[in-house]
Amino acid sequence: MPALHNHHGEKTLKELITGNEAVSTAVRLARVQVIAAYPITPQTSVAEKLSLYCAEGMLDADFIKVESEHSAMACVIGAASTGVRTFTATSSQGLALMHEMLHWASGARLPIVMANVNRALGAPWSIWCDHSDSMAQRDTGWLQFFCESCQEVLDTVLMSFRLAEKVATPVMVLLDGFILSHTAEPVDVPEPEAVDRFLPPWDPPLVVDPSQPHTFNAVTSPEYFMEFKQQQAEGASAAEAVAREVSAEFAREFGRNWPLTEAFMVEDAETVLVAAGTSAGTCRHVVRRLREQGRKVGLVRMRMFRPFPYADLRAMLGGAKNVAVLDQSVSPGTDSPLCQEVKSALYGLDSGKAGPRVFGFVAGLGGRDIVPENIERMLDVAEGEHPPVPGRLNWLGLNH
Repeated sequence: MPALHNHHGEKTLKELITGNEAVSTAVRLARVQVIAAYPITPQTSVAEKLSLYCAEGMLDADFIKVESEHSAMACVIGAASTGVRTFTATSSQGLALMHEMLHWASGARLPIVMANVNRALGAPWSIWCDHSDSMAQRDTGWLQFFCESCQEVLDTVLMSFRLAEKVATPVMVLLDGFILSHTAEPVDVPEPEAVDRFLPPWDPPLVVDPSQPHTFNAVTSPEYFMEFKQQQAEGASAAEAVAREVSAEFAREFGRNWPLTEAFMVEDAETVLVAAGTSAGTCRHVVRRLREQGRKVGLVRMRMFRPFPYADLRAMLGGAKNVAVLDQSVSPGTDSPLCQEVKSALYGLDSGKAGPRVFGFVAGLGGRDIVPENIERMLDVAEGEHPPVPGRLNWLGLNH
């Protein structure tokens, strides 16, 4: 594809690449120094491409081959502790196998960046997309960003390194398995010099260094443990404001702006959809079509899921009559995860008003297609135009 020029007059390259290739390209541009990864569908091509970059000298990094995802995360934790930029990628059961070490990475305040290619968790086995793997790790202390396009994947990986290193907290970039990971789209690939300006080498104040011995994360008594966790929680919460700064820096450098939460036709909307990941594109299509029919509907797309942007949600949804939340995961026995968060954001919105009614819908588990008819049914049910009366958990697209 032809070369373009950015607003600095520098050459940029438009490439037709998949979501997984966008991840690998961004990691190369970020000049990551240590990568450890274990193959798992549909993430495998991320690790394959990065190993090729290392083998061919296109990326000056150590690629560590490991026997499991638990080991992959352990390796990048060790490497990041010495002050080098690190990356790993995984999916589904692999992410679940990392669970113990995810807590260690965030508790140790290490700015590791990981791509998780969303895939269902068994049993039964599935290699197809849903968000159950990512949502299961929402309390591990990692920042989480859902992506909708290949361009957003590349840009979010670059911004994630910048954000992680500013707030000393790891970041998980989430892209839908096969729907995005294996779909090719035109992507603006920036020149390395521009990325270097945006993302200078990481220079942590304190690292594991035999010439300057320190003790890191040793056994901590009850007199101090809670203070560690308080500081970790405050750091994660503060990441929202820093993420806005990083997004603004990115927009100035590359001309693309990525808000933490994206509103579409919500200004006068009576019913608003909330979605994350690629299903937001289907929701946007339905909203646009129903608007042509005179229905006052809108969409809020969640990019940042951790920390959860409560103020954005309250501002975007507070004036609606109904909110319909689309989840691609379930939390058996209670509301689905995204719906829980939206209800929490809107609780106590205005002591003098009831606030919008919030309804949770589950669709797309294990790769089941989410089609426009599913989205229209969400809106019909939320607006009370289609029986039955919405329950706490409303399923879409079932075969029975």
